[in-house]
Amino acid sequence: MSASLRVLQPGPQTTVQDLGRYGFQAYGVPVCGALDATALRLANALVGNEPAQAGLEIRLAGPSFEVIGGPARLALAGALAGIEVTLGDETRRYSAWRAIDVPEGARVRVGALAGSGCAVLAFAGGVDVPPVLGSRATDLKGRFGGHEGRALAAGDRLHLGKGEAQGPCLELASPPRASGEVTLRAVPGPQADAFTDEAVAAFFATPYRISREADRMGMRLEGPPLVFRHGADIVSDGIATGAIQVPGSGLPILLLADHQTIGGYAKIATVISADLPLAGGLMPGALIRFRAVTVAEGEEARRARQAEIVRLIASLASVREGARIDEAALYQANLISGVVTALESS
Repeated sequence: MSASLRVLQPGPQTTVQDLGRYGFQAYGVPVCGALDATALRLANALVGNEPAQAGLEIRLAGPSFEVIGGPARLALAGALAGIEVTLGDETRRYSAWRAIDVPEGARVRVGALAGSGCAVLAFAGGVDVPPVLGSRATDLKGRFGGHEGRALAAGDRLHLGKGEAQGPCLELASPPRASGEVTLRAVPGPQADAFTDEAVAAFFATPYRISREADRMGMRLEGPPLVFRHGADIVSDGIATGAIQVPGSGLPILLLADHQTIGGYAKIATVISADLPLAGGLMPGALIRFRAVTVAEGEEARRARQAEIVRLIASLASVREGARIDEAALYQANLISGVVTALESS
């Protein structure tokens, strides 16, 4: 019998996700899957899984749960967060981007995320929920897949697969990180000609802010309204993940994993697949820019992304206990009591 998780606190939105449900958009079924597919692949590699096995996607802050029925090996990737493992009166604290062996009966708590609004928690053997249309991804709008088609709630019980944790725990010493202003590469179109030349130029030159209206389906962007030549409406057509549609308000919407399969608004551009993991972790209030690229450049970026994932997985090494700084804990600590400058005398 494999281990199970008994959910104590679910976090703001924790769902079961894999790499998505492909081949059914013609029937109105979205792909869904992890917003940060790179994090899912790396988290699975840390615990010895195949890349597409299902894990828990965490938004903003993590869940807490009890491991029952046996031990478990887990790893968090995609964001920085403190992880507490409590057994009896002893609590141990760990950082992200490493595997952790958790004994039966222990309680695990994942803290607030830093550096990204999205992370993936993988378990050796994967999260064992029934596949629907070939995928274990949660479709929140359709209310199927994952665990009962919904986000986790207190009291839920999730079974883990029978995969045995093999060898020592692994860590990623140099995880990928976003720094500075976020720039997403996007291919113009497919309806860029629905906008004035000035609007297209402004779209690729002006920063946008992620609004509070942001979820797994998409993110509304705040900035100067874009001007249409003849109006926002088009004959409804198919939508790809990363499409940026613009309704009559002129304010763009970046569509993500749970997006609708067709739409009747003009799409000014489409974010390339290599940048979708970065887009998936954006939080309300973040500033972003878009940079125009060609289809060929987007394809080359995808190949480069795949090569980087292979390189990162190849770099996994045994955990050096005590050799790493818990950055998430440092971010949450009050390390500086005042502000000084180099001009002040000691």
